[in-house]
Amino acid sequence: MTVDTTSVGFIGLGQIGRPMALRLADWPGGLWAYDVVPDAVDALVDAGATRATSIIEVAENSDVICLMVRDDDQVREVLATLLGAARSGLVVVVHSTIHPDTASNLATVAAAQGVALVDAPVSGGSMGASDGRLAIMVGGTPEAFERCRPVLEQMGSLVVHLGPVGSGTSAKLARNLLHFVSFTAVTEAQRLAEAAGIDLAQLGAIVRHTDKITGGAGAIMYRDTTVPLAADDAWRPIFEHVRALGEKDLGFALELGKALGVDTPLAAMALDRLGPGLGLEGTQ
Repeated sequence: MTVDTTSVGFIGLGQIGRPMALRLADWPGGLWAYDVVPDAVDALVDAGATRATSIIEVAENSDVICLMVRDDDQVREVLATLLGAARSGLVVVVHSTIHPDTASNLATVAAAQGVALVDAPVSGGSMGASDGRLAIMVGGTPEAFERCRPVLEQMGSLVVHLGPVGSGTSAKLARNLLHFVSFTAVTEAQRLAEAAGIDLAQLGAIVRHTDKITGGAGAIMYRDTTVPLAADDAWRPIFEHVRALGEKDLGFALELGKALGVDTPLAAMALDRLGPGLGLEGTQ
C-alpha cells in the first residue's frame, strides 16, 4: 500500500476522534467516516470525507481503519463487526485507551482472520488533535506499523513504535499515571497555597510559565533505565542536585503545612521517595 492509494476509515467521532479524523478528511486515498450519531459525521463530509452508513461499509472500503470509541467493550463490538467484512490485509488502529491485555487478545483474534491490529493511544487532548500535534504511542508488528504510519503521522507530530501489541497502551497508562498523580499533587499544593493566602489563579500562571521553561516532570525523563545510578554515571551529580533542592523545599513545604494545619501526605511521600526514585539509594 502507498499513501496515494490507501483508503482510510475512521470510527468514533467524539471530542478527540472528530478533530483527529478531520486531519484525514482530504486523505489522497479517501476517508470513510462513521459514528453512531449521524450528525457527528457532518463536519467530516463537509471537509471532503465520505459518509459511511455502517461499520460494515467502513470495513468494505478501507485498508486502514482507526477506532476512537469509548472503552474495551465498544472496541470488541466494533472489531467483531469489522472482521466480518474486512478487506484482505486490513490494519485496525485502536486509539481508545483500553487494557493492554484487551489489545493483545484482540490482535490474536484479528490475526486469525488476516487482519493486523495495533494499539495506538494518543496524548495531547483535543487541542493536539486539532492541529496535528498529538503524541501517538504504537504497539504492533513492524509491518503493521509501517502500513499505518503515514496515516498516524498526519494526525500526530510524535509517532513512536514502542514494541508489540499492548506496548502503546502500557505507555499511555504510564504517561497518564504521571498526569493524574500530578493533578492530585496540584490539589495538595493549592490547599497549602490557599491557606497561606496565595492567589491560586496567579499560582497556576506561575506553574504553567515555569513548566514551559523547565519541561516539568519530563525534565528528568532521559535515562533509559530505573536501576540505581553508578558512582561514575554522568547523571549522578545532576540528580544529586535535584535531590538536594527537592528535599530542602519539600521539607519547608511540610513545615509550612504543619504550621497552617494543612495535611500534605503527597509531599511527605515525595520526601521519602525522591532520592530512591532518582536512583540515589543509600546516598544523601
